[in-house]
Amino acid sequence: MLWVSFTDKAGSGLWYGTSALYYTFVAGLAPHEIGLLLGVAGAVGVAGTPVAGRVADRVPLTRLLPAVHALRAAAAVGILFTGTLWLLLPIAALGSLGDRSASVLTKLYAARVAGPDRVRYQALQRTVVNIGFGIGGLAAAVALAVGTGTAYRTMLVGDAFSFAGAALLVLRCAEPPSPVRVVATAATAGGEPPLSKAPATGPWRDRGYLAYTATEALLFLDDTALNVGLPLWIATATAAPHSLVALLFVLNNVLVVLFQVRLSRLGDEPRRAAASLPLLGLAFLVAGGAMAVSAVDSAGIAVVALVVAATAFTAAEIVHAAISWELSLALAPGRSQGAYLGVHGLAQSAQRSAGPVLLTSAVMAAGPLGWLGLGGALAAVSVGQRTLVRRRLDRLDALERPGAAAPQAPAVPSGAVTVSGVDYGE
Repeated sequence: MLWVSFTDKAGSGLWYGTSALYYTFVAGLAPHEIGLLLGVAGAVGVAGTPVAGRVADRVPLTRLLPAVHALRAAAAVGILFTGTLWLLLPIAALGSLGDRSASVLTKLYAARVAGPDRVRYQALQRTVVNIGFGIGGLAAAVALAVGTGTAYRTMLVGDAFSFAGAALLVLRCAEPPSPVRVVATAATAGGEPPLSKAPATGPWRDRGYLAYTATEALLFLDDTALNVGLPLWIATATAAPHSLVALLFVLNNVLVVLFQVRLSRLGDEPRRAAASLPLLGLAFLVAGGAMAVSAVDSAGIAVVALVVAATAFTAAEIVHAAISWELSLALAPGRSQGAYLGVHGLAQSAQRSAGPVLLTSAVMAAGPLGWLGLGGALAAVSVGQRTLVRRRLDRLDALERPGAAAPQAPAVPSGAVTVSGVDYGE
């Protein structure tokens, strides 16, 4: 699976490093059209995470992932042969649906394979992912330096081939054990009611988890800021050279490779993850201020400010990755991991849908003040999420204390994976 992630993201690095400028200089789209395209694609992709998560509780992951990667490859080829906005919209939407589905399925695989070591496993996987992104980003830098339509199209072809390669590699992976299938089998063998008939609280009725997911949608904006806002800001509002875009992507990936595993300890248990949220807010404040400074009429100052902004957004990415991964699992009941992770995946899907529109229509339109406002708002959300998570963890701790009232869970034979029937909502 690490080779799958590397292959996938090496191709994605080719495309992410050039996509905004591909749509600008090859497809001929205006900035607001690019924002619309990415926003619509992200909106359709929202459906990928809950659907994929729910299906993954019933269907082997090593069969779902190849199909999802094949869909992504087909979408990349479709973009290559399409040059108008209204044709690009449905094709990019299918690609986004595949992207979001692949993301939640890969996370679920990691959770099932690693068990209690999931935070370190996820950090290692993110390191491998960013090595792939870095290699792809270096190739994208070459394409940006050449600056021809053929160079941009070559990056898109490479992206399509990476998805095809990832699909073939997944077919060689072993299927990890699923808590849902283990309990269902054990309960049936022991004469107990099947798991599907046991009482359960779904993620859509879990108000606490939904509130947490809503704040996550905002904190995932570092992704859109790096992949959409930064390139377009450089191209339209600063004196920095366009080739800096790809170099900043490489910087992002190098920093993640160097520090993601080391900083995974920030999220190695739920309360430590909650305590680390102010660091995330500080990173957003620095990033927003640096983006505002980069608008000065000096190429040298702009380059320095943009490097600081990219570094701060990367710091936010690293800290949030460790925190979000742990909390998304720790706050969810184990028997419904797929369904809960699918709902949590809506946060990233939502920001990929609304994020480009927000950045192009509001933040960038407001100029430097827009970036300052974004940094301050995300810092406030970080502090608010800490309060929300602590209250939820306190409730869960209270339910686990001896003598605490809790609904009766169905009995399962000795050795099976047990499941809590506790209502995790408000």
